[in-house]
Amino acid sequence: MSPTFAGLTIIAALFVLLGTGMPIAFALGLAAFLALFLQSGVGIFYVLGDTMFSGIANLAYVAIPMFVLMGAAVASSPAGADLYTSLDRWLNRVPGGLVLSNIGACGIFSGMTGSSPATCAAIGKMGIPEMLRRGYPTSVATGSIAAGGTLGILIPPSVTLIVYGIATETSIGRLFMAGVLPGIMLTFMFMMWAIIDCKRKGYDFNTRAMRFTMRERLAGLPRVLPFLLIIVGTLYVLYGGIATPSEAAGVGAMLTLFVVVIAYRLFRFRPIAGIFGSAMRESVMIMMIMAAAELFAFALSSLFITQTIAAAIADLEVNRWVLMGIINLFLLVAGMFLPPVAVIVMTAPMLFPIITQAGFDPYWFAIVLTINMEVGLITPPIGLNLFVINAIAPDVPTRDILWGALPYVLVMFLAILILCLFPDIATWLPNQMMGVVR
Repeated sequence: MSPTFAGLTIIAALFVLLGTGMPIAFALGLAAFLALFLQSGVGIFYVLGDTMFSGIANLAYVAIPMFVLMGAAVASSPAGADLYTSLDRWLNRVPGGLVLSNIGACGIFSGMTGSSPATCAAIGKMGIPEMLRRGYPTSVATGSIAAGGTLGILIPPSVTLIVYGIATETSIGRLFMAGVLPGIMLTFMFMMWAIIDCKRKGYDFNTRAMRFTMRERLAGLPRVLPFLLIIVGTLYVLYGGIATPSEAAGVGAMLTLFVVVIAYRLFRFRPIAGIFGSAMRESVMIMMIMAAAELFAFALSSLFITQTIAAAIADLEVNRWVLMGIINLFLLVAGMFLPPVAVIVMTAPMLFPIITQAGFDPYWFAIVLTINMEVGLITPPIGLNLFVINAIAPDVPTRDILWGALPYVLVMFLAILILCLFPDIATWLPNQMMGVVR
């Protein structure tokens, strides 16, 4: 069997399994197992467990459940509501202040969670009903939250960037810094489109503006500021070389839990158990996907599919930007069917030597790759954030959710183009903070 035919077969098998509704981790693992079993027979059982375990047996991955725990502590408490309410009160006089509050809350919440679904769910539960109550078009209300939720995998601390750093053996601290300015840029681009979309659909900002006194604005700050300080402190000890990502994540999770328990008096066993249970479920899901993706990558490599694709891309006698365009197209398609973590585990080791040989900065490429993965979160057929929004707002037609989110895909394409024209947006901050990589 040729590598091309084998590759098409295993991809087709994966799509069939995903089409049955099987969880992504199981679909990846089963497709890989079937391919390896047909190639090696029962001998595959001797390497099956070891291969999957090696995909997650890295001490640096401890940072993932810790950052997830940070997010769960905020999402499972009134902290998310306080953050959202505080932003709404400060932006109420700005045209479109509520939709800007939603996107801004998504950006800040991303810095607490590193997870797009968690960001989307936490802010969407509060933001969507409130926007609908104030008369915002349903497509604006749902689309802005779906897109804003994708910032969770770009703005540090990002689980996706942690996985990329481990897969490519690059500095996680530098990757986090590379995501700061692009994350801020994309947040403001989302805000600008949201305002344009509201005006385009005839929403009158002036007649619906809420009014709050300065006392009401200041009232929510004491509960919001500690979480912002935790984010700043976590990033400081990480970037300052004081702690490793795992240590910084552990301290951040502990401080977040402490603040949540004290500020909201969650002294009973049930709410605390709910926080740990939520974090455990999401962490196990991520780790299962990573383990299955490692087995899938092993299957692709064993069948010489990975090497064939890499060689074909490397042998293309084209301009390096044409090569980058082909890689972007490949990542976009992969991101539409697989979660970001799975795509990175499978493709980053293959693409890393190609992009570095072509003269691209690996940290800049990590940001471009991540924005490509963001696109996959709000595009069919998988579109995880679309499913989250659908669960939060079951009364809103799926068509409205989809059409509200799709324009933000074009905004992300524009962001990728801007990063290609001005790569310093991603590389300037890490170079200033940690020096230029030679």
